[in-house]
Amino acid sequence: MTFQEVNELRNDRLAAKMIKNLKARHFDAFYCKNTSELLNKIHELIPEGCSVSCGGSVSIRDTGILDMIRQGNYDFSDRDAASTPEEKRIIALKAMDCDYYLASVNAISEDGQIVNIDGNGNRVAACTWGPRHVVYVVGMNKVCQDLDAAIKRARSTAAPINATRFGLEAPCQIDGVCHDCKSPGCICNFISIQRMSAPAGRHIVVLVGEELGF
Repeated sequence: MTFQEVNELRNDRLAAKMIKNLKARHFDAFYCKNTSELLNKIHELIPEGCSVSCGGSVSIRDTGILDMIRQGNYDFSDRDAASTPEEKRIIALKAMDCDYYLASVNAISEDGQIVNIDGNGNRVAACTWGPRHVVYVVGMNKVCQDLDAAIKRARSTAAPINATRFGLEAPCQIDGVCHDCKSPGCICNFISIQRMSAPAGRHIVVLVGEELGF
């Protein structure tokens, strides 16, 4: 077998295990082998005419989901269209009352616990309470063995990359290592551990057999 075939088989088996674990935690959960399957699944999950919003997820953007939403029959609150910080704030507030909120995660454990870290807290807030449904799009590169490993990934891998992406003045941007800092530019201000979906089925996890985001 080729490396790609072995990797696909591993992802298939791990995703099947994780879907069982996620459903035991009251999430709806699905697995897509690739981005093409993902776009079909998102179109299936979100009925036309619904209100939709999202955070700043690289995974959501890189997969083409936003282009599909923009071109479809949806009431989309698009934060990328904001030209001022105040406009971005207004769109973020509208996201709290949308039908479907699109996001990714910084890490997820094999037993189905989700870890997210925010600098401003708007994504963590929306995922926790507000939107009627939250759809997480998660590349298999973000799967960690357990919760401790997921927290470490979020803080030591995702946070330094995001700090660099946003040009924040934090020590992790200098050397790529978490310093557990108290810097004004710290991106680790709000750390969320989601054990279960509440109400049941409000959160939908779509695992994807590709590397998405970071």
